[in-house]
Amino acid sequence: MANVDEAYFRKTVSAFILIALAVLSFFLLKPVLIAIIVALILAFIFSPVQDFLIRKTNSKNFSASLIMLFLLILFLLPIWFLTPILIDQSLKVFQATQQIDFVGPLQKVFPALFASEQFSNEIGLIVSTFTTKMANFLVNFFSSIILNFPTIFLQLIVVLFTFYFVLRDKKEVLAYVRSISPFSKEVEKKLFESSKGITASVIYGQVIVGLTQGIVVGIGFLIFGVPNALFLALLAILAGIFPVIGTTIVWIPIVIYFMVAGDSLPAIGILVFGLISSTLDNFLRPLIVSKRTNLHSAVVIIGMIGGLFMFGILGVILGPLILAYLIILIEVYRKRDFPKILIREDSP
Repeated sequence: MANVDEAYFRKTVSAFILIALAVLSFFLLKPVLIAIIVALILAFIFSPVQDFLIRKTNSKNFSASLIMLFLLILFLLPIWFLTPILIDQSLKVFQATQQIDFVGPLQKVFPALFASEQFSNEIGLIVSTFTTKMANFLVNFFSSIILNFPTIFLQLIVVLFTFYFVLRDKKEVLAYVRSISPFSKEVEKKLFESSKGITASVIYGQVIVGLTQGIVVGIGFLIFGVPNALFLALLAILAGIFPVIGTTIVWIPIVIYFMVAGDSLPAIGILVFGLISSTLDNFLRPLIVSKRTNLHSAVVIIGMIGGLFMFGILGVILGPLILAYLIILIEVYRKRDFPKILIREDSP
């Protein structure tokens, strides 16, 4: 009896210590948790590149180091060169929103709708307030990058080190995760296979395709001399990542603006780049996310918006993934096929 009580006491103390350490570790990692998640996402994105380089160099360390160096340059160069330009353009947009006439172009395009002066003034006030708040938000956002540089630098160190070790030792990391998984082997196998496809669908299909679409529109803005082109290109990139919304919400108003102003060449040029951007989805998505699981647009956009409120800009990726993993887990335990309306397989 004494041995049973002693064994129970040891298990209780061990469980208490484990829980206490887990709680302390969570609070310890909380300030850098987002940085760790970013590193894991980047490791997933660059995993095919790592596999390719290992085949060429036969060295995991060299391949991971080369990718990390590339990633460091990819992070630092835009921050160093583009942040001052974007702050300047954001300030110009903020100043322009105080003077620009939003109602005039709309009255020319929709004369019947804006016949009432009171209605026109109200719409103008709403649009002006919205654009002012957006411009003010972006000015503060880009300014905070400079003001919080020491914190950002420390977060970047966490991202790079985590990224390097996860990318280099990804097989060992996956094996360790599988070893502590509470699921049965059958459930674990199905869960890993499905979650890999879902992750690829969200990151490659939604984020990278949307990013490419926004960049194409931004190039059109720069070529045809659209005022505050970088600022508008950034908005196009963000809009391109969201399903349903797309880059059209940015470039169509600009085309209308140039048409009303009588500048036909920029209007036609931006229209062409906008159409190219909108059709890229039909070519890039099957190419990048070939034969992978796709999420329904409703799940993606609800997850993105919810994630944006909860995690900030990173929630655009994390939100859909969290919802998708929940759906996968529920369906695996129900021992049924995934509901085709929410998660569907691409046809080969």
